[in-house]
Amino acid sequence: MDDDEIYADSNDSEILELSEIEEIEENSAEDMDAASVVEGKALPPGTPVYQLHINCSRETIYAMYNGQELKPGITVLAATRYGKDLAHLSGRICNRILSNISKITQIERVATEADLEKEKNNKLKEAEAFRICKQKIIDRNLAMKLVTVHFLIEEPKILFFFTAENRVDFRELVRDLVAVFKMRIELRQIGIRDDARMTGGFGICGRPFCCRSISDKLKPVTIKMAKEQNLSLNSMKISGLCGRLLCCLAYEHDVYAEQRRVMPNEGAKIVIGGVTWKVLEVNAVLGIITLSTNDGRKQRLSKSKFEKIDNIWRVKERYL
Repeated sequence: MDDDEIYADSNDSEILELSEIEEIEENSAEDMDAASVVEGKALPPGTPVYQLHINCSRETIYAMYNGQELKPGITVLAATRYGKDLAHLSGRICNRILSNISKITQIERVATEADLEKEKNNKLKEAEAFRICKQKIIDRNLAMKLVTVHFLIEEPKILFFFTAENRVDFRELVRDLVAVFKMRIELRQIGIRDDARMTGGFGICGRPFCCRSISDKLKPVTIKMAKEQNLSLNSMKISGLCGRLLCCLAYEHDVYAEQRRVMPNEGAKIVIGGVTWKVLEVNAVLGIITLSTNDGRKQRLSKSKFEKIDNIWRVKERYL
């Protein structure tokens, strides 16, 4: 197995990895109702569709609203796969790429002052629930890391998100938590990249994590992308705090790939004025190619000075 395959295999490709939900009570019918979607095959023309970020998990969902048009930046109550909960409205989708209405949920209403106050109070309860659950995990010696706890706004249910290297039998833990909180309990296993997205933080660039601030649609990232961007292959330098390859490698890869198509590769030999030059370095961002000769001479030329004829790279005649 080569390096590309090793790094690719170590990277999460799923948006959210969920374990099978173990609960004390049977509640599948209620879950289906809470996560209901708009029925039908096509949206009526002109129907506004909004992008939302679920407050607890920072996942992106799309929703429609039957009332007046909503403004970006507000908090709304929407049906999510966890139940009815608060979400941040990022804005209206102008260039709609969604054609399947089953992917669109429903905004119930704009959040009220009471909703926001309840969310604030829930934060205090979540901190205490986190402490209790963490202690229960230690007491039962379970190989899992608790990430966050969330109380739903309109349902008597608590969500516990955790990571684990292997599948965990947490049925006894659920019973312990039900005995303490007297509410429905859900334990959900997530991937390590989802841990970073939900927790938040700043990358080595000094900006908020891409997976939290830009998009939660996590793309597979390979070491080949780092090679094509002339980055150091030191795993410490090209990995995020989650331990996986940086998301920005995938976001920027298409730009580098496009630039590479109109520039010679490193190692290519180009004859200029009867002298053979070797491509030493290609800067895809600046569009600069560095060449060298066997006697140590170097020069830097813009990509605009090169052309490819019969699959051979040459310097355009007017620049000779």
